[in-house]
Amino acid sequence: MNLRDFLGGSITGVVLRLAILSILVGVFLSIFGITPRNFFYVLDQFARHVYDLGFGAVTWIFEYMVLGAMLVIPVWLVVRLLKAGPKDVN
Repeated sequence: MNLRDFLGGSITGVVLRLAILSILVGVFLSIFGITPRNFFYVLDQFARHVYDLGFGAVTWIFEYMVLGAMLVIPVWLVVRLLKAGPKDVN
């Protein structure tokens, strides 16, 4: 396996896509008040919140998983279908 196959494209393209995705995720996290300084604090508070909820956390996590899956699964399916499209045969 060569580096291009491992990365999923050219190095420049992958770095550019990752940079743009990082900016978008950063904007999304900042909407919720998560900054680089308090990131691990927020993760710690999240873990404590889930632990404190006990079995209620299972329902809470399941609801968020279903909510996220409503977007993630269709996008994943479309991407897979586009990648599985007709191949150029020469």
